[in-house]
Amino acid sequence: MAIKITFKPKQISSRLIQVVENERARDILARRYGLTETGTVETLESVGKSYGITRERVRQIENHALRSIQKSADYQELATAFRELADSIEQLGGVASEEEILQQFCKSPEEQNYILFLLHVGDPFNKRKEGGDFVHHWYVDDARAQAIRDAIQNLYGTITDTIVLPEEEIIARYKQELAKAQIAQDNADTLLRWLALSKKIARNPLGEWGRATSPSVRVKGMRDFAYLTLKRHGSPMHFSEVAQQVEALFGRKAHVATTHNELIKDPRFVLVGRGLYALSEWGYSKGVVKDVIKELLRKNGPLTKKEIIDHVKRERYVKDNTIAVNLQDTDTFVHQKDDTYALI
Repeated sequence: MAIKITFKPKQISSRLIQVVENERARDILARRYGLTETGTVETLESVGKSYGITRERVRQIENHALRSIQKSADYQELATAFRELADSIEQLGGVASEEEILQQFCKSPEEQNYILFLLHVGDPFNKRKEGGDFVHHWYVDDARAQAIRDAIQNLYGTITDTIVLPEEEIIARYKQELAKAQIAQDNADTLLRWLALSKKIARNPLGEWGRATSPSVRVKGMRDFAYLTLKRHGSPMHFSEVAQQVEALFGRKAHVATTHNELIKDPRFVLVGRGLYALSEWGYSKGVVKDVIKELLRKNGPLTKKEIIDHVKRERYVKDNTIAVNLQDTDTFVHQKDDTYALI
């Protein structure tokens, strides 16, 4: 549920803009924050070109105008609105992404620019621009925000690209890292909101968490959806079943033939039977049955037919006779006197 604010962001922003006496400075502020009829947020360069001044000069004018607002009587008279905005951010845990704040506070897209202007001009608010490990976010207490970010970084260090965790576990682990910084937080929504600040930890469509670079988390196309489907299933699947499960799990249209083609092309998948695919990370080797036998004998030396069949059937879903037929290839294998098979 969105957090309700009692003041009107547009009304307060418009009043504060009028505090700036210089007309050019007022225009620069309005254009830089999109407080115009079009709602377009203009860059320093765009505004500078229109006035024939440098980007740095526009920045100086903007910052001077913001400081003059903060020192004004009008700003002091509107202190309750800024306190309410700060209290609302505290309801979100004291730290929240810009996207989350706008989603929670704005009834309409038109209000977003006015909320952002108040955040920039408001003395209680601090921001960290997007870049590196975190998305753009706002906070009230700098030390607390730093501890929250540090705990996320420490959590990141405890997982690898091969690890995905259910939501309950990622929350439990994050709480442990926060406890080390003497931050107690039991609200799951707040903890997930803090985790969402990270660009290095993310959630996949199945609600599992891990490193954003993990193939179990990063989902860009059909191959990734198929990968998650097989990983969730835990055992080989026919490509038609993979397509069906992709649709059922993710609501994504998956054509059977297209799914088959994508599985063939991706080294994460291994064909282990007639239309059956497994994940290569499960230990299945690539190639046809003959290739599996060759690799087996190369690693282990001569083996009996039974030993070969037992080993190959762990790698491929084929009949015993199929394996026996491959062993009859005298250009590749030799049947020795001790009833074992070896490579030529």
